[in-house]
Amino acid sequence: MKKPIIILTGPTAVGKTKASIELAQKIGGEIISADSMQIYRRMDIGTAKPTPEEMEGVPHHMIDCVEPGEDFSVGKYVQLADGCVQDILSRGKTAVIAGGTGLYVDSLIAGRTFAPVPQTGKREALEAQLRQEGGEAMLRKLRAVDPDAAARLHPADEKRIIRALEVYAETGRTITQHNLDTQQIPPRYRPVWIGLDYLDRAVLYRRIDLRVDLMLQAGLLDEIRALLARGVSPRTTAMQAIGYKEFFDALEGRSTLSAAADLCKQRSRNYAKRQLTWFRRNPQLCWLRMTGQEDFAQILAAARQNIPFSAL
Repeated sequence: MKKPIIILTGPTAVGKTKASIELAQKIGGEIISADSMQIYRRMDIGTAKPTPEEMEGVPHHMIDCVEPGEDFSVGKYVQLADGCVQDILSRGKTAVIAGGTGLYVDSLIAGRTFAPVPQTGKREALEAQLRQEGGEAMLRKLRAVDPDAAARLHPADEKRIIRALEVYAETGRTITQHNLDTQQIPPRYRPVWIGLDYLDRAVLYRRIDLRVDLMLQAGLLDEIRALLARGVSPRTTAMQAIGYKEFFDALEGRSTLSAAADLCKQRSRNYAKRQLTWFRRNPQLCWLRMTGQEDFAQILAAARQNIPFSAL
């Protein structure tokens, strides 16, 4: 029988980090981050990365894995995170997957494989075409070979358009065909899905706004300056994350700090909506909807009532 693992997820700023640490302490578990931005080193404040003090001695994995300028894919995450899960389970511990990057979580649980990316220069050629012709033209090229993939994308989804064209150019098969193949692979784990949310959406939005304010107080602008000083390009995937890109104009005098903070808050709220939409598609996910006044014991009690997992 597959060993169970716990997935604790939900929108940004809902309280996943604190809840996952308290849960891991309670059951003797270890945490595997499923946050696509916390994998980058030296990006601590803007990604709300837990500090060593906040971790309270609970082992954390998949944090500080690569430099901000390095490429990092979903496939790489699955490969590394799966190794962490296997190691944790082999030592008789419980793996707690905690984070809000839905594609990371779903791909890890499904055991999804990803099309290979040979380094033949085709990506660079496609990126050059993109710079010359624009996203709309590249989306038309994709529509000609993979209409299903093109129908799911917008001209602004430049990275995903290039990825889909690259897979076709390198393999002769569309990314849609590859994804259909991987969906036939049975899940490798027995997941216990827990989702955190608030009954009143206004509570979540207040938490998001407060988080941005606290990040600025903690030195977010200095963190961004330090990354730029190290030569990390603002165009990298890491620096295009919410919490970083909004402040470039303010740092260069093209915007006010207040306007940048407001933009960051708005984009974070929009991101929370997208996360909730993603996770609500999962019928296995048990939602624990909070008022904002609960302590962890109450959250755990609610989980015990709704989730058939003896370790809780």
